[in-house]
Amino acid sequence: MFWFVPSLLHLILCFLDMVDVGVMSGAIMFIQQDLKITEVQEEVLVGILSIVSLLGSLAGGRTSDAIGRKWTMAFAAVVFQSGALIMTLAPNFKVLMIGRLLAGIGIGFGVMIAPVYIAEISPTVARGSFTSFPEIFINLGILLGYVSNYAFSGLSPHINWRVMLGVGILPSIFIGIALFVIPESPRWLVMKNRIDEARLVLLKTNENANEVEERLAEIQQAAGHVNAEKYEEKAVWRELLNPSPGVRRMLITGCGIQCFQQVTGIDATVYYSPTIFKDAGIKGNTQLLAATVAVGFTKTIFILIAIFLIDKVGRKPLLYVSTIGMTTCLFGLGLTLSLLGNGSVGIKLAILCVCGNVAFFSVGIGPICWVLTSEIFPLRLRAQASALGAVGSRVSSGVVAMSFLSVSRTITVGGTFFVFAAISALSVAFVHKCVPETKGKSLEEIEMMFQNDTPQQGGEMELEDVKHLMQTQ
Repeated sequence: MFWFVPSLLHLILCFLDMVDVGVMSGAIMFIQQDLKITEVQEEVLVGILSIVSLLGSLAGGRTSDAIGRKWTMAFAAVVFQSGALIMTLAPNFKVLMIGRLLAGIGIGFGVMIAPVYIAEISPTVARGSFTSFPEIFINLGILLGYVSNYAFSGLSPHINWRVMLGVGILPSIFIGIALFVIPESPRWLVMKNRIDEARLVLLKTNENANEVEERLAEIQQAAGHVNAEKYEEKAVWRELLNPSPGVRRMLITGCGIQCFQQVTGIDATVYYSPTIFKDAGIKGNTQLLAATVAVGFTKTIFILIAIFLIDKVGRKPLLYVSTIGMTTCLFGLGLTLSLLGNGSVGIKLAILCVCGNVAFFSVGIGPICWVLTSEIFPLRLRAQASALGAVGSRVSSGVVAMSFLSVSRTITVGGTFFVFAAISALSVAFVHKCVPETKGKSLEEIEMMFQNDTPQQGGEMELEDVKHLMQTQ
């Protein structure tokens, strides 16, 4: 099916993003040895990517509305590749930070615009799976990052971390190929009054000409406000800063789910998994890196499950299972590290809890976060509102990554995960109250659902839904 092809660039962007995350979790140990950086510099190096990526996310909305979704993703890839190359060749901490900053800006562009592009070009019936499908490559990137850490850990500390970071440069050739294949978003084309081009793109994703014309008419109607305002930037931000009740509900749902995705500590688990396992009692760098491979493998397997279920079971049941499961695993990890550390039982339970946490994350809030933020906003606001959500995600991620070591030194690693467990419990309540079910609805229908104040009415989920989900799994 042709509609598989447009996801290619998003998959590669996510692969680049998470190869960096997976690799950095192990490479940071060798960077510390080679460049003699302090613990504070280590935290800054790890967390600054998420913080600076908000600049890319903020600029991404306006850029994508000006030059298109497709070429914004291409620009993101070029900036990221430049940063990755500088990091690989960095002779000292300052140059390494410059490369990290560039990589962060590129990632900020990518994580903001790619889900928007996928949602806008996907058929309604498969939008959830299609938008979350790139999560396979996110998690594959983490897994490959862990594997490369393990594979290259035997090299000289001056060389091994450079080889690890250099792995992220390899997919650049696929990006060039993808640019010649993927089409522009039909909704962006309509906003630019390029109706015939939009029709051709829709015909490639739907062979029924009558349905294409109906979808085109819906998109034109949704874009009417944009065209009437001549796509004035100030008008968009004015509406976001002084939102109507419907738009306010959209912002709460979209930005809230983005923040909860990160403040529950997933980046701390991924970046600092060697630190967690070391605290549990695992000795030796090779053994620590080998244990992280299990984490990457678990994330990859469970994202496959999520992609299979998201358009069958729905967004909200998966979010319930995800947030409740994460809360349980985070609390269990806190208990394990606090009471059973440095023993074989503690090591096994720590690995089990970490793998369980990333499994529940990957089956629910991980992919669904991006699905929701790409489908709940109206066309006239989608790019800029998604940018706001991505900023919330990046800031939350950076705060967690840049504070984990310091906080864990103050209240212990186990105590830190008790905090994450409490935040995860709050995310369950947020899902119940603020997140509607969007499965099977067109983007225009979802907009009307928020405008008509139905998200709160859909806040209840029957026990039978959870039972059905567990039986399906």
